[in-house]
Amino acid sequence: MEYFGDAGERLQMMFNFHVNQRMFYALAASDSRPLIKALKDTRNRPASAQWGHFLRNHDELDLGRLEPDQRKRVYEEFGPEPEMQLYNRGIRRRLAPMLQGDRRRIELAYSLMMTMPGTPVLRYGDEIGMGDNLKLPERDCARTPMQWSNEPHGGFTAGEKPILPVIGEGPYGHVHVNVADQRRHPESLLNWMERIVRMRKEIPEIGWGDFSFLSTRTSEVLGMVYTWRNNSVVVLHNLCAEPREVRFSVPEAAGCDLTNLLSYDHSVPGPDGRHTLLLEPYGYRWYRPCGLDYLLKRSPV
Repeated sequence: MEYFGDAGERLQMMFNFHVNQRMFYALAASDSRPLIKALKDTRNRPASAQWGHFLRNHDELDLGRLEPDQRKRVYEEFGPEPEMQLYNRGIRRRLAPMLQGDRRRIELAYSLMMTMPGTPVLRYGDEIGMGDNLKLPERDCARTPMQWSNEPHGGFTAGEKPILPVIGEGPYGHVHVNVADQRRHPESLLNWMERIVRMRKEIPEIGWGDFSFLSTRTSEVLGMVYTWRNNSVVVLHNLCAEPREVRFSVPEAAGCDLTNLLSYDHSVPGPDGRHTLLLEPYGYRWYRPCGLDYLLKRSPV
């Protein structure tokens, strides 16, 4: 698949299933270690190529690359019933019901995906938290029509019958989950997604830069630093359901304050140059070290 990258260059994009499956294991087991290994294993790529990272796609969530015990853990957390599984290798659910509609975990998952090295890829409907219809066969359960409004057929068609039925009942029905309603609510998932996509487009370091891992002293918190053209960005994710306090240093920006790009809780280093941060359950942070004048600091090559 060809596309134009953050800086406008034409690139070949390759989907990273190796990282995708370990990302779901990290979300299920609150363990970043296999994900870190997968990121290291796929670090090298052609100069004209970039990884595409996604949470869900048109097919099932394939778990075939996981170890048996890891696959079992993901099944237990996200697809425990036989009707939720497919082909003895994957899960045929949408993201929101997999995460039990927990807004904290949905945001964490998408923040994690958006900050993987490369280009994020969204599946239609996930930006509003669409559900699935497990009564439909195989992969069709997650291919129901886009829910544009609370009108008949979710506003997807004026015809009498779409090829697949819109989800019309339950908490994920189009009366409750649709674009028109979420556009009107500032704190909706759709508006959150628009804000985080806009911010991601302002961080070319993630798409183009090299990355390293912060020592957070716990596998439950993943910390990464991206560097590109004399600038850095720091991202942290608490993968567990309990708050975690972490202390860390950023060698690429020693002594610098960290400016939060998504809210107002900035971080100032202590006398030892280390930052102390309390991450709420499933909490995440995106920081720029040393102020927001990164455009002035960016080196030409």
